[in-house]
Amino acid sequence: MPFDRRIHPTRSTDWQHTGGAAAEPTAIEAERRLTPFQAVNLQFERAADLIGLAEDLRIALKTPFREVMVEVPLRCVDGRIRTFSGYRVQHDNSRGPMKGGLRYHPEVDLDEVRALASLMTWKTAVVGVPYGGAKGGINCDPREFDPQDIEQLTRRFVGRLEPFIGPHEDIPAPDVNTNAQVMAWIVDEYAKYHGFTPAVVTGKPLELGGSVGRESATGRGILFATQRTVAATGTILEGARVAVQGFGNVGSWTAHFLSQAGAKVVAVSDMHGGVFDGDGIDVDTLRREAKVAGRIPDGTGREAITNEELLALDVDILIPAALGNALHSRNAPSVRARLIVEGANHPVTPGADEDFRSRGIVVVPDILANAGGVTVSYFEWVQNLQRFRWKPERVDEELHSTMDAAYDAVSELAKAHATDLRTAAFALAITRVSEATRLRGVG
Repeated sequence: MPFDRRIHPTRSTDWQHTGGAAAEPTAIEAERRLTPFQAVNLQFERAADLIGLAEDLRIALKTPFREVMVEVPLRCVDGRIRTFSGYRVQHDNSRGPMKGGLRYHPEVDLDEVRALASLMTWKTAVVGVPYGGAKGGINCDPREFDPQDIEQLTRRFVGRLEPFIGPHEDIPAPDVNTNAQVMAWIVDEYAKYHGFTPAVVTGKPLELGGSVGRESATGRGILFATQRTVAATGTILEGARVAVQGFGNVGSWTAHFLSQAGAKVVAVSDMHGGVFDGDGIDVDTLRREAKVAGRIPDGTGREAITNEELLALDVDILIPAALGNALHSRNAPSVRARLIVEGANHPVTPGADEDFRSRGIVVVPDILANAGGVTVSYFEWVQNLQRFRWKPERVDEELHSTMDAAYDAVSELAKAHATDLRTAAFALAITRVSEATRLRGVG
């Protein structure tokens, strides 16, 4: 083969022995020993116990379909040659092509990608789109590179990955530190092997077949999930005090939509720190300022705060929308929000989850709350296959309908089993994936 390609098998013990509820005294005690994938499977096991899933089927559903690991050498514009590890974990395809983002971040590793791929399987099943789950990334820090380096790194990664992706196999999308431009490079590089195939990725520029509403879709979906949860508790969103950790694409759009809906966004933060204004932040002004400055700037009437201080604010709603594991057993006791809506992927560890359940804090899980992005990615893929562009009104209407239907199904299951929303969401997803697996002749 004219490229370096490796399939990296995962040891069976990594998913077969994840320390379910019976193996660990408490989630808090287990948390310090769990890898990200094991933490996801702890949540899986809790839901599998709820629905009485057979052990052999549990192993089949947790086992990744394929794991690809490649080394990507790059000659940078400064003349240095650097080599990076790239990953693509394809977790499950029983319900359709695999789907999930690509992230460029120095903390990317195989276990983290494996966990995120698993979450995508359950997320697509919760909202009912005909996809499986996948995830990928490169362990690099894009801030260290010239944009030309990022383009070449992306193209070389696609050269090694292209046999395993495609519109009917696995469809990447933007994630942490990737965007529509990165997706455009993937479309162009993939075309060298297969001709122009816009459906190979989603989250593309409109000029290359992207969908209107895709950039804001995750934030809009979080708004819908928040509105439904607030209404279910008998309260109102208007005037509710909100803190948003993470002010990238997901966090900034979430803050924008919540502010438009009448909530009072009092604090936001990014990797550098955050700002607080008890009277409410002018979100759109701050978004413009942050875009120019490349970070959240301090300003008149805004008090500088740390990320840890933001998480402990006395607010009605907390939106962790940065990276995973932001809320853990050590800082969970300081959280005073009454409602947590997960904008990021697995931002709440099992230990923190246990703390929140014991204190009656409602958590809307990531596989429901932030599923707006993959839902509109599905709409984009459909438009690409049909060669027909939807109008903005149709995208928003279909997204709202899909999120509401998913929320209703999760909420009804939670009530029927007297359990929390996360366990109910996993139970719903596992039921749908296991049934598809059974019907296809496995299990």
